[in-house]
Parts: sequence; structure tokens; C-alpha cells
Amino acid sequence: MSARPRALRVALICPYSLSVDGGVQVQVLGLASALRGLGVDARVLAPTDGPPPAPGIVSLGPTHRFPSNGSIAPITAGKAAVSRTLEGLRAFRPDVVHLHEPLQPGANHTVLLGTDIPTVGTFHAAHPGRNGWYDAFRKPLARMVDRLAVRTAVSAEAQRNVEAAFGGVCDILPNGVDLRMFSTAEPWPSPRPAIVFVGRHEPRKGLGVLLDAFAGLERDAVLWVVGEGPQTTELAARRVADVVWLGRVSEVEKARRLGGATVACFPSIEGESFGVVLLEAMASGTAVVASDLTGYRHVARGGREAVLVAPGDAVALRAGLRRVLDDPAGRADLVAHGGERAAEFSMSTLAEAFVERYEAARAAASMPAADSAPLH
Repeated sequence: MSARPRALRVALICPYSLSVDGGVQVQVLGLASALRGLGVDARVLAPTDGPPPAPGIVSLGPTHRFPSNGSIAPITAGKAAVSRTLEGLRAFRPDVVHLHEPLQPGANHTVLLGTDIPTVGTFHAAHPGRNGWYDAFRKPLARMVDRLAVRTAVSAEAQRNVEAAFGGVCDILPNGVDLRMFSTAEPWPSPRPAIVFVGRHEPRKGLGVLLDAFAGLERDAVLWVVGEGPQTTELAARRVADVVWLGRVSEVEKARRLGGATVACFPSIEGESFGVVLLEAMASGTAVVASDLTGYRHVARGGREAVLVAPGDAVALRAGLRRVLDDPAGRADLVAHGGERAAEFSMSTLAEAFVERYEAARAAASMPAADSAPLH
């Protein structure tokens, strides 16, 4: 009897701390779970600032904070991170390494410059106009981009940045959402209509704008604020009435809060390449009010799946919230169309697409099989 072929082994590397809320972190963990559902042996290598948040994670150690794309990126670098990355790969022996934000320092650089394992890279960030980071370090970064057997981007903007700087082809594979998790979560009970915000408390996320809008809303409603960040203390000190500051919550509670809210509001001002959190709200059966940003328009069309308003405009945001709260029929239409739209971004479908890319990366690699591939 012939031996059963072993499962494809994929190491997914996230450069950002899994102890911090972030869209890339959610995508990496969600994709790893969906890949396992397809029979892939998937393991996540990432920094953590505490115990790993889920099984199947190899911690690369604690992080330091660095400015990145209008936010603060919690990444790890240095000799210790290099050693942990190489040791994790030696122990796992992956067939393919999937690098998220492949040009971020740390584990991704270690893989691209220090191993011969086939690689797939996913670019998440979208930068308006030219990317100064790419321009300033074009030659050394180009060497690493050339090491990617397959390049993908989550949006046309992220694709454009990569192709303009380094040439070549970068496929668009949009982010995914765990439909079952959000559609089946038990809604969090609320005796009053609830508006929920989920995101990091920093200027580009627009929470301050939402607080200004909510302060003059003049509707019987409560605002649930999920997350934390550098602005938390300052914004909470405003003491806007009927605001509940929840801090970091589990993915289960996040899904329940989204499902229990009447409206999910995402008032970002800039720096959004893709609206995963909009998809999560739509999959939860909740109407969405959000900023009219290119990244958000990739997933929600204004007047169909969401009410989109001018970024940074508290008056326009307040009007959008009132419109949805005051119109049950219109809100039901948003929910129905939003559910249909979210179904187009299933994480399981995304995982299937990536399995095809992983096999393409293996086929393109001019190297021995992963079981005997050297790690330098």
C-alpha cells in the first residue's frame, strides 16, 4: 500500500504583534484557520507581546513600535528575531512561506534574504501617490521582491504601489471574512439602539470625529467603542454621554457586539487599503455607516451596502447615522445587500485561491523539495 501524501505545509508570517489589534493580524489568523479546514498544515510565525492568542502560533518575541502608514507598527527585529524565525522554520519545514507585508523588517526579511524556501507575498498597505519607503530603498527592496515567487495585493491601490516601484505582476486577492463566525454569533443584547465602533484609537481611524458626531446626534442611542490606542485616554476624557468604552475584546465578543448593534460606524480619515471590518459588520447583519474612502468602496457601495460620508466631517457623519437610525426599511435594505456582498469575500474561498498560489510557488522554485531545502 502506498503511503498517503503528507499535507501541504505552509508557514504564514505576520510582521505585526498578534497581541495588538490590526487588520493584517486578523487576516493571517483567519486565513491560517481556513487553510487548516482545507487540509493544509498551516502554522503562523509572528511576534507577540504575551502568550500567543491561539494554537498553531510560533512566537517571535516581543515588539517595538515604529511609525508606519499613519499608524504605529508593532514589529520585532534584530538577532533574536532572526534566530527565532530560522528555528521555527527548521522545526516546521514548510513547503511554502506566505509573507504578509513582505517588505516589513523582521521575520519577512529573514525569510527573503536568509532562506531558499518558495515564497508568496501579500501586500496590504495602500499609500496615496508614491510610496516614499519604496522610493528611498528601491534597490535593496527590489532584491527581496524578486525573491517572491508569487505576489498578491489586497487592493488595486496596494497593487499599483508595488508594480510602479518594482515592476512585474502582482495579482489582486482581496481580504476575506469568516462568514460563519459573524453570521452565527449571538447578538449582544442592548435595550437601546447601539452604534458600534471597532478599531485602533489613533487619528487616522476617526474616532474623534465619531465622538463629535455622536455628541450632537439627539437620538436615543448608545455608542460602543471597541479597541484601544494612543488616543484612548484623551478621547475618553471628553466624557461624551452614553459612550461605553470596552477596550480590547475577544473575537467572539467583537462578533456579538457587531451583531447586536443597530449601526456599525467606521469613520476613518485615511490609510485604509481594504475594509475588512465593514465585511465583518455586513456578515453580522448590521447596517454600516463609513467614510467614503477608496479602500472602503472596494467592499461597500454607497447607498447599497453602506451609507458613505465625507471623511473627517462630523456633520455629514451625524446625518448619515440619523438617516440609518430613523429609517428601518432603508436599514433593512442595507443589511440585506450587505449580507450578499460579504458572501463574496468568504475566507474559505480566499484560502482555496491561495492554495493555488502556493502550488504555483512550489512549481516555480528551482530548488530541492522542502524536506531537503537548505536554511542558511
